[in-house]
Order: sequence, then structure tokens, then C-alpha cells
Amino acid sequence: MGQWTQRPILLGGLGLTAGAWLISWVNPSAAHMGETIMWGAIALSSGMWWFRQNQKKPLDLSIEVPVLDRAALEKEFASVERWLQQLTTEQSHHSQSNTELLDTFKKRLEALKQEGDRTQLKLAIVGGKASGKTVLAKHLAHASALKPADSAQITEVFDLSTEALESSNSLTQTDLVVFLVNGDLTDSELATIKWLQGDRHHLILAFNKKDQYLPDERPMVLQQIRERVLGVVPVQDVVAIAAAPASIKVRQYQADGTMQERMEQPEAELATLTQRLEGVLKASAAERVLATTYRQTVALKAAIKVEVNRLRRDRALPQIEQAQWVAAGVAFATPVPSLDLLATASANAQLVMDLGNIYQQKLSLEQAKAIASALAELMLKLGVVELTSQAITPMLKSHAATFVAGGMVQGASAAYLTRMAGLSLVDYFEEQEALGLTESGVQRDRLMQKLQSVFQANQRSAFLQTLVSQAIQRLKPAANPAVPAANPS
Repeated sequence: MGQWTQRPILLGGLGLTAGAWLISWVNPSAAHMGETIMWGAIALSSGMWWFRQNQKKPLDLSIEVPVLDRAALEKEFASVERWLQQLTTEQSHHSQSNTELLDTFKKRLEALKQEGDRTQLKLAIVGGKASGKTVLAKHLAHASALKPADSAQITEVFDLSTEALESSNSLTQTDLVVFLVNGDLTDSELATIKWLQGDRHHLILAFNKKDQYLPDERPMVLQQIRERVLGVVPVQDVVAIAAAPASIKVRQYQADGTMQERMEQPEAELATLTQRLEGVLKASAAERVLATTYRQTVALKAAIKVEVNRLRRDRALPQIEQAQWVAAGVAFATPVPSLDLLATASANAQLVMDLGNIYQQKLSLEQAKAIASALAELMLKLGVVELTSQAITPMLKSHAATFVAGGMVQGASAAYLTRMAGLSLVDYFEEQEALGLTESGVQRDRLMQKLQSVFQANQRSAFLQTLVSQAIQRLKPAANPAVPAANPS
């Protein structure tokens, strides 16, 4: 009981629920006032807080790319070190910690700190099928622009696929990207180019196979491409080449008047590309290495965050499990349909605080109540409450004895709604921290999106059947319908 006395939000909310139930028991005609009581309580606890929050500007999810210099890189190194410390702290909460993974992360960070001294640049060639990547790679391997051998190295040739590029560790380590197209850009090619530029790759866009166009058409096609990428790729980084010109038929008349025909292979036309590569290598080699190191550091931090959030979820799930059965027990003990949502909101308010502590979200009691009431309101707005009742009721009807036992439907529904709220909060807090918004105001639109996503992912009949079975075991008349003990799992 001691642990519950330290949770004033939960105890206060449950007391309010019990008081409302008592009114309806003394005067049954007042039962219809339950919903008014519920929303009145929610409004009193959080209305003014939401009003103040709504005066703030809406959340801008676009992340501004900082100016990249050595100071920015050092700042990113420091951020990774803080996340490593956070990972160390999270591992201390688990009996089985993966110290090998932590050591691996630390070694990768130390290696990145030495990366700035690298002199050899890494070049990747990206393009769609039959765009000429392999042929171009062979030519560039012997190009004077890439000599001496320690100035640049072709590391890999990639097919055009944004998903494949995003998952490629090799591309993350690449300093220069030559992006091949065979004509005017497609929407998917443009999207990939924008992603590469946004990821701080220096990209040279090469219009290959220009020999397949008539001489007067080639400048027009090149200009169209430059206009499509205006503001994304600098004009000087958009060039036209012919890595493997088509063979041409040559006719030669002999002295005796006969004619001989033969096929000749023209030389590759790569001068504009090699000249641009040479300019980049001479002018901004150090800047390219800096950008690559920064990109790898960001990727390392993302990997550490994934592990931290995995450990946090391991801690959060028991809290959600505990809260869902607290809400179920109270809703079962006060079987007034309009009051079970208030019981759920009360349990959720304490859950907000508990999860906020896990995810290091600095929340006041007022904020926790506001978030919980917002979740209750959003559940009604999205139809989650009604759909939950409709899904659970048929499952309970097969258990006649328990179905008629007062608030079994309300209890099971409260457990499910609390679980949805908890999982939504976990997703929301993870996003908030990823954006560096641990002290920002709550964004209702993002909270609604997370709730809707979690609800859609957890409507499986098998999941609901399992939850209903657990509710029957915990709330059946033979058991104590008071606040259940926490599930140790």
C-alpha cells in the first residue's frame, strides 16, 4: 500500500471516481450525470493548462540542419557521449546488461574522433539499372583526376533504391556520390537526390548516355535536369557524359572502288565529370571528410538511442501492465458506464508521470493530468472507447457467469484503453526526445497520431482475447474486485 500513497494523482483520481459512483448509488436518477462529472473534473484539472499550451506555436517537425564545422562535429561527439552515459545508466536497471555492445559503441566513437585525419576520399556511384554504373566505375578507376591512388577510392556501386541506400553502412562512409541518370529525372530519382543531399553527401549529378540524343537535344536535356534540381544540386555539379558511347558504323572506300564497313567504339566522354571531381578533391577534401564523419557520428547516436529505448521499453511495459489492471479493478468496482473512462484517466495520469520519469520528460503534476485527460478526450474523438466496448462485449458473452458480474465489460475496456494510452505515450516520448523536446509543450496532434497508430496495431482478435481472459481471471466475482496487485511480468 505504501507505493500507492506516494502516487497522489492516482489516489485523488480514484477518490473522485468513487465519490461520483457513490452519488449514483444513493440517487440512481443521477447516474446520467456521470459523464458531466467526469468532463467537469477533467476540465478543472487541465483546462487552463491546455489554454496556455495552445498559445504556443505548433511543433515544427522539420529538423534544421546546423552549419557544419569542427565545432558542430565536436558538439555531436559530446551528444554521443551523453547518450553512452544514458545507456550505461539504463543498463544498470537491468540484471542482464550487454556490456559488449556498450564497449563496441565506445570504440566506434573513439575511431570517429580520429577520422578527421583521413586523406583518402571515398567515392560511390549510384544509379538505376542499366544506367552505366559499372562501366563508369572502370573508367574512373584509371582516371587521372583520381590519382595519386591515395587521393580517392571508389568504394562501392549502388543500385538506385532509397530504402537500400538508407540501410547501407558503406554509403554512410562515402565522401562523394556520383549519381547517374539517363535523361530527365523521375520523381523517385529526385526524391533520392534530395535524401542524399539532406544526409550531407556531396553529390555530382551526371547525365549519362548523352550520345543517345541528337547534338542539338543534349543541351536541352541537361538544362531540364538542372532546372529540376535547382536549389538542391549546384549547377556546376550537374554534368553530361557518355561512359559507353554506342558503336558507330564506319564506311571506308578502297582504291579499287570497293567499300568496307566496320564498327568502331568511340572513346568515353568523361571530361566534364573528371574535371569536376578534380576540383572537389582539391578544394574541399577536408570538408568532405568532416561531413562524412558527422554523418557517421549521427548514425552511431541513432544506434545508441535504439538500444536505450529498447531498455526503457523493458522498464515501461511493467508500469503499463500495472496501470491497466488498476484501471480495470476500479472500473469493475464502479460499474457505471460513464465513469469507467474517468477511472482510466485517473490511472493514466499516474502512468504519465511514471513513464515520464523513465523517458526523462520533465513533467509537472498539472502537465501529467492534462496529458491524461487529453488521451481520454482523443479516445472518444477517435471512437476508440466505443470500438473497444463493441469488440470486448461479444468475447465476454461466452462467459455468462462473468459477463453478468457487474462491470466486467467496463473493467476489461479500462484495461485495454489504459494499455493503448501507455503504448502511445511510449512512442510519443521517444519522438519528443529524438527531437530534443524534453521540456516542450504537449502536442495534441502528435499525441493523436501516436494513439491512432497504436490502436490500429493492437486490434487483433487474438490480443483482445488474451486480454479478456486475463481480465476474467483478475476480476471474476470469486476474486477481490478491489485494486488488483501489480503483475510482476
